[in-house]
Parts: sequence; C-alpha cells; structure tokens
Amino acid sequence: MSVEFNHTIVLSHDRERSARFLAGILGLEVGEPAGMFLPVATANGVTLDFATVDTDVPVPVQHYAFLVSEEEFDGVLARLVADGVPVQADPAGRHPGRINRNDGGRGVYFRDPAGHGLEVLTRPYGSDPSSPLNGVTEEVPGAR
Repeated sequence: MSVEFNHTIVLSHDRERSARFLAGILGLEVGEPAGMFLPVATANGVTLDFATVDTDVPVPVQHYAFLVSEEEFDGVLARLVADGVPVQADPAGRHPGRINRNDGGRGVYFRDPAGHGLEVLTRPYGSDPSSPLNGVTEEVPGAR
C-alpha cells in the first residue's frame, strides 16, 4: 500500500465558525459532526477535522495550503474580497492586498477565524523552475 495523507485535526475556539469559513471560501461542504470533530473534505480525500478547544487554551497557529485550478482560484479570491478577508501575496504579510505569481501560477495567503495561515495556489512550488519564488505580485482590486 502506498502512503497517503488522510486527515488532520484543526484546533479552534469555535469549530463551527472555522469549518464554515474554510468551506465557504473554498467552495466545499461541511460534513456531519463525528464526535468532537466537524469535517471538511477536499477533492483528493483529505479531511480537515475541526475541533473546539477551551478558550483558555491558546490555539497553536498552523499553515494549510490548498492547490486549486485557475478557475477555482478566481472563485476563492472573489469570495475573500466579497467577505472583506484581508489577503496578502506572502506569508510574512509584506504585500497586503496582493496575490503572488510564483511558479507561473497565482497564490494568496489569508487567516482563518482561529488565526491559522491559509494559502491557496494554482501551481505547486518548484513546478516552474524559470519562475522566481517570491517574484511578481499583483494588486487585487477591492482587497483589504
């Protein structure tokens, strides 16, 4: 059997809010609760299981990246702008209100309600060696 990534647990202070945020932005569905988990499944079968932790417990910030088609990226970006979610072209936030053009594709970073760093990209890193990493950025009209 080959090794495949199956699921991960995403901690938050409100699993419903965080799961619905991610599903809404990515155009996915929130599944039925499974005990303490609220799942959001991706097209390749990986599930993000959202769990609520006590508000006295700090949520460790994680990074989650999602590979999408160019058409799906347009929808994600439009939903981010429409919802007033701040976007940036890099994880350090040096290019707010912009997307990146790394590896000949497009990418954007944003935060979820728990503070996790989310990324949506159209080309995997290293897929176009002639395109510099952290290269060209472009402004997103209406973005914060």
